[in-house]
Amino acid sequence: MTVPDRMLRVDLSAERVRSEPVPEEWLARYVGGKGLGARYLYEMEPSVDPASPANRLAFVVGPLTGYLPGEPRYAAVTKSPLTGTFLDSYGGGSFASRLAGSLDDHLGVVIEGAADEPVALSIDGGEATIEPAGDLRGLDAAETDARFPDAAVACVGPAGEAGVRYATIASDGGDHHAGRGGAGAVMGGKGLKAVVARDPAPEVPAALRDLRERDEEAFADSDAGRWLAAGDTLETVGFGDETGVLPTRGWQSRRFDGAEEIGVERASERATGRERSDDPVPGGFRVPADDGDGSRDDDSDDHEDTVPRGGTPIALGAGLGIDDFDAVAALGGVCDRLGIDVISAGNAVAWAVRAIDAGLIDPADHGVDRGLSFGDEAAARALIEEIAARSTPLGDALADGVAAAAERFGGTDLVPTVKGMELASYDPRGAATMALAFATGDRGGCHRRARPVETEAVADPGWSPAERAAVVADEQDRRAALWCLVGDDFLAESFGSAAAAEWFAALGDERDPDDLRLLGERVWTLTRLFNLREGFDRGDDGLPEALTRGTRGAGETDEGREGATGVDDGLDPDAFEDLLDTYYAYRGWDREGRPTPRLLDRLGLADLPDSATPVGSAEGVPSVDGDD
Repeated sequence: MTVPDRMLRVDLSAERVRSEPVPEEWLARYVGGKGLGARYLYEMEPSVDPASPANRLAFVVGPLTGYLPGEPRYAAVTKSPLTGTFLDSYGGGSFASRLAGSLDDHLGVVIEGAADEPVALSIDGGEATIEPAGDLRGLDAAETDARFPDAAVACVGPAGEAGVRYATIASDGGDHHAGRGGAGAVMGGKGLKAVVARDPAPEVPAALRDLRERDEEAFADSDAGRWLAAGDTLETVGFGDETGVLPTRGWQSRRFDGAEEIGVERASERATGRERSDDPVPGGFRVPADDGDGSRDDDSDDHEDTVPRGGTPIALGAGLGIDDFDAVAALGGVCDRLGIDVISAGNAVAWAVRAIDAGLIDPADHGVDRGLSFGDEAAARALIEEIAARSTPLGDALADGVAAAAERFGGTDLVPTVKGMELASYDPRGAATMALAFATGDRGGCHRRARPVETEAVADPGWSPAERAAVVADEQDRRAALWCLVGDDFLAESFGSAAAAEWFAALGDERDPDDLRLLGERVWTLTRLFNLREGFDRGDDGLPEALTRGTRGAGETDEGREGATGVDDGLDPDAFEDLLDTYYAYRGWDREGRPTPRLLDRLGLADLPDSATPVGSAEGVPSVDGDD
């Protein structure tokens, strides 16, 4: 079979579509997905406004998309309107696999410009067509999807059309999202309502079937596979509560009394089924959706199901003090249909509650004529709808993110953000190495780049600073490499560079496992160069002020839980700066977090940085444990 080696280029302003070969050097160095998308993004001029037509939005698959075990995914790559950083966000479901089939010999589509009126991009047989879509204006994700019964759709909902900076790109009617960082706002700003994949998913080639069967079994038998099969990601609620890392009531506590009511056991009781229930690793729980006003009719034949995952009960349940599973699932369904990231939305509502309690804002001055408190699902729903529509002054302010609202009103110490992105899922005051993972994330405070919390909070391995740095950097590199293929990130545990080399060889593309081991480090360095060029530096890798304060979980003493970089439960900024030095040294970056020429040469990137990109010097690499 032929490995895809072309890219569709779309200019919405000029209403032009063309196909071009991907440079051979780019295919060799970046493969696809995250890496190839980052390389196309780096070709933009520096300091492009994410909301401008000049920003690029790429939908990219990899040479193994649709073939690998786990959920098929695509990468949405752009410059984030929430953070201003490089952004890669991943969506799964049928759209990802059908996009791979529709692209034919292309690895993706890179979109520039903006349409004057809403349009849809239809992809079929390796060709793309720009089509009018004014009739889709204002429709939510489910309604938009229903307009294309014979195709798979990735679209924006009302939040993307309104330019909410954490709007998502929704697929499968809102069951799946390229969620974090606001790719949906970029798509909506371009007037692109939907991308429509019309061809079926590609069949697994005969040359890959034995490898697929082998690695599918290995994935199902891995810790991640068994965990997903048992409870999808909903078990993170119980895990976080038991280990004291569950962000609760706006990051004021690390345990939640109602955790059992919103976790996997309650989901199992409420479930009407599982996505892909016949797969070795089934998808999320389907539970009854409400009818839009908070009520539910489980006996109705015409209601739709929703699929809550771990981020939903953490951000919209524990984070908002709501302990009713149906209410949390309903809030998640609202976000899914509106096309808004549940993690950022939950943190925005939590910040608003705390800001009101602290007297920083008066809701009456911002178009809100009701109370807002933790545990109030109806008020949270109303505020999320106002955010998605930017329909009230408070909703409009929160639509720009917690960091922007805190800069305007105060309260930067209430809800933690990194590079403007609200933190997710785990409170690092209960697992200090997670703070390093959040702080150094290339798209902001993301828990999916590395999750050392899953080891640290349970086993307390007593890592040294050097071990902490290595754990975080190595996992970031592994996941970056997997997202170039593009694979389910939960596959990382059971699918390494040697296995990837076998798959490439079966496709007729010989790859050295050693080079594949370097792939993730190369791509992580590329995204670092992009962020440096956009003005980010060491200060943006800092510890959020909200995490230097202590919390107390249920049953904990006033002394709190003191960790390797903790002081009375809050994290110690000085110890963290030392840890950041160690991380930079491990990566071969200088003290300001800039990759050195020696590193760039080793990774084959020496010719990449332009004159606007800061590069470090070998003399500036931090000394660690007395070593130069």
